[in-house]
Amino acid sequence: MKMEPINLYKILFKKYGNLNWWPMDKAYHVKTGSDPRFEIIVGAVLTQNTAWSNVEKALNNLKIKKMLDIKEISETDEHTLKDMIKPSGFFNQKAKRLKILVDHFCVNHDADLDKFFDRDITEIREELLEINGIGPETADSILLYAGAKPIFVVDAYTKRLCQRIPINIDISYDHIQDYFQKNLSKYYAGTDLSKVYNELHAQIVILAKEFCKKKPVCDKCPINTYCKYKKEPILANP
Repeated sequence: MKMEPINLYKILFKKYGNLNWWPMDKAYHVKTGSDPRFEIIVGAVLTQNTAWSNVEKALNNLKIKKMLDIKEISETDEHTLKDMIKPSGFFNQKAKRLKILVDHFCVNHDADLDKFFDRDITEIREELLEINGIGPETADSILLYAGAKPIFVVDAYTKRLCQRIPINIDISYDHIQDYFQKNLSKYYAGTDLSKVYNELHAQIVILAKEFCKKKPVCDKCPINTYCKYKKEPILANP
């Protein structure tokens, strides 16, 4: 039995409901007058190669010092920034990436995220991918979660899932993204489509952590009737 993304979304939505990802501290931004979208952007960089719990610690450090702002990070020396984001791991690399990114916002968009996001999605994506340290997953996370742009984010969990259920496509970022977007855009459009991409990506992450692990828990998985791994685990990639 073939599973299309629309079926996957309906099953996982029934299981998990609205997950309202990406998490951010709205109260902090109301209090400081900062842009909550920037917290998402920083989080998208910091979450590279680490668990979200570590990112939260780094973000909290930035909040304590009221540094979760484009201009604040731009004006902060790299050594101080490294110290703040140390819990996220690879802090030397990530501090450089954040400094490059915020300097780009300042020089090219006057540190104004409205100006940055008020453009065609293709133009923004191409620009992000030209920035050092911003790959497809980080760029698309920024576009979807900070910019509310209709683009599907593909991560390692999504790739694992596509290997296990019968989705007969090249397991590469671009091919998976294209497959999901072509299917789901038949049923949703505009802000509804962005919302579906948002929810489905978050639902896949939860599914992968609870059931579709490296060593999967197939018996209780909500999509096990579709899964070729459950039927023939030797033939399906982990």
